[in-house]
Amino acid sequence: MNYLYILKNNKNERYYIGSTNNLDRRLTEHNSGKTKSLKNLLPVNLVFKKEFNNIIDARKIELKLKKYKNRNIIENIISGKYKI
Repeated sequence: MNYLYILKNNKNERYYIGSTNNLDRRLTEHNSGKTKSLKNLLPVNLVFKKEFNNIIDARKIELKLKKYKNRNIIENIISGKYKI
């Protein structure tokens, strides 16, 4: 399956938004330091995931959320107050 996911870093309380067709593999890559932007902020925790039928739809939503750059919107998505 294909996923949109949100990770949270416990050191600085920041969020990372991504999409993948293999969530377990991608989380392992993130927590092993293979993602440059998260390398110094490990560990990260999965706080949200949503399944999509195809990776294109997941990536469209990922890009949309990254453009918002709004912490409140991300936290509302995680809490279920805002549906995507």
